[in-house]
Amino acid sequence: MVLLKESVLVIVERCRAVLFFSCLLVCSQGALGNGAGGKDGAYAEVSQNLDSATEAAGRALYESRCAQCHDANVVRAPQRYILQLSTPEAILGALNDGLMQEVASDLSLPQKTAIAEFLTKRKMSGDDVRSAGVACSASAANFDRAAAPAFSHWGFDQSGTHYIGPSTASVTKAALPAVEVDWAFAFPSAVRARSQPAVAGGSIFVGSQSGLVYAFDLETGCTRWQFMASAEVRNAMIVAPWDPVDEEADPLLYFGDVSGNQYAISAITGELRWRKRMDDHGVATLTAASTLIDEVLYVPISSLEEGAAISADYPCCTFRGAVAALDAGTGEERWRRYFIPPAKEQATNDAGKTLYGPSGVPVWAGMSVDDDLLFVATGDDYTGEGSGASDSVIALNRHSGEVVWVAQARAGDVWNASCEYAGKINCPDDNGPDWDYGAGPVVAVGKSGRKMLLAGDKGGLVVGLDPLSGKVRWRNKVGRGGVVAGINFGLAAHAGKVFVPISDVPDGRTYDEPAKPGLYALDIDTGEFIWKAPAEDVCNGRAGCFPGYSAAITVLDDYVLAGSNDGYLRAFDSATGVIVWEYDTTQSVDAVGDRIARGGSIGGGQAPIVIGDRIILNSGYAFSGKMPGNALLVLKARSE
Repeated sequence: MVLLKESVLVIVERCRAVLFFSCLLVCSQGALGNGAGGKDGAYAEVSQNLDSATEAAGRALYESRCAQCHDANVVRAPQRYILQLSTPEAILGALNDGLMQEVASDLSLPQKTAIAEFLTKRKMSGDDVRSAGVACSASAANFDRAAAPAFSHWGFDQSGTHYIGPSTASVTKAALPAVEVDWAFAFPSAVRARSQPAVAGGSIFVGSQSGLVYAFDLETGCTRWQFMASAEVRNAMIVAPWDPVDEEADPLLYFGDVSGNQYAISAITGELRWRKRMDDHGVATLTAASTLIDEVLYVPISSLEEGAAISADYPCCTFRGAVAALDAGTGEERWRRYFIPPAKEQATNDAGKTLYGPSGVPVWAGMSVDDDLLFVATGDDYTGEGSGASDSVIALNRHSGEVVWVAQARAGDVWNASCEYAGKINCPDDNGPDWDYGAGPVVAVGKSGRKMLLAGDKGGLVVGLDPLSGKVRWRNKVGRGGVVAGINFGLAAHAGKVFVPISDVPDGRTYDEPAKPGLYALDIDTGEFIWKAPAEDVCNGRAGCFPGYSAAITVLDDYVLAGSNDGYLRAFDSATGVIVWEYDTTQSVDAVGDRIARGGSIGGGQAPIVIGDRIILNSGYAFSGKMPGNALLVLKARSE
């Protein structure tokens, strides 16, 4: 099948004057991303089903052709740790006809396949990632410029509330029992689906594990265009608003990939407008959605250096978390704010490698805006004594990038993945607990009429802050917390309540309090509980199934939608917390193109989207030992 529009980015970067895999597709079949809000859990199972001959051949080719860049911490060359997160199909695609085509031109198909399977530790699935859909024809291929986006923010509004009102969503609580699958798409070669879709112009835009970004016809699921990014696209799609009477409007679609590239493409055609690598660091990544305000695109920058620290040979650690402001039309940088000073040599590890610090303070989560302030939630420190900006909510002047205030939840949270391994080769002496922020901050109004800035972390702690000063007004430890527990990806707020999803999955640690997976409602003014809805364990020993809620959530006027670790999408009465509807996304459903889609655990910084009479969500989350899946589901309320 040849789709009507397919844009393939071909930019080859030089590494020590030799072309190598500097932009290999990163699609994370499974490995450490660490825990929350973008950090994605501990270690997922990776199929170790390679025969010894393939293993040996792939290793030899990698070491002779690739290691000089990717095992050497070369600037702009993703570390081997990053490459190991890829799917074999994605790596082979890059070698055959993608970014690394020129480099691999003298390799045979079996040699390329051996490299791909060696790096990812699994065999090819045989699925063709570029031919899984059905190309639109006739009127289904046409965009409706009169249908401007209902929202252009990850949190649905610039305050990050994840609230969708009745002017946008017509699926009421009473209509939920009549909701059923309208159509589905099975992401090829995928074990997770975690990019929050956007809807505009009669199209659904969504990213995928393969790096393909799709524009689907909202009515039928046919594909209007697809664009191949350099790596997995896991964050939310952001569509620029436009005047619905402008018949020539060419709005931009913004997203980032796991190898640290930010993109702007035409939402109408899928053609590239600009691309910018946001950081030179070899394990820099973009996990959270950008924020678009007044023609400025604010891009939060995180990294996977925590995972790279597992290796005794890795020079741990030097990453500096940051936010950059770009001209939304051109990608030109206006300002950049780092949250930690440059790392310096500090010591050596037991393998004789230099240890660096301070490092870390990534930004995993989406941001919010209130007037001139941009609110950012940060991750932990990786090395050093601990900085003053880690595990913090930070207010920046959005025009200049200057820090207005910092509210640190806890000091001295210094952690990296080697802390979970015997030998702890790069682990700080007094490490953890790795309870950083992965959920974006929310600006909401209490019943008193007073604004509150709300934030929740992996320790299960929710805080209410004064948006102007950062002063703490209240605290409530809602969940037990943990490395992959607590509040992972997103709160929601409406009508004086903040809704708090708690995951609290097991992580191998021992705690002095019980896990509290479930959904909870707090009073925005006081932080006191309004209701509690502890999660019932319906897994019955099912592998990868856990109670609790990890993904971002959505609130409407009378119910809250939350996707669970057990694969169910549930609606809770917003006044009482009673479950009023649920749908099992793990069941197999017919998908476009005569394929089968099947969901799994629901996770990531994606919240369900409700547009008109449809509910749109992804399902499948092979991280933290959770259930894999490959489903984009479009549910629709039946007409009586």
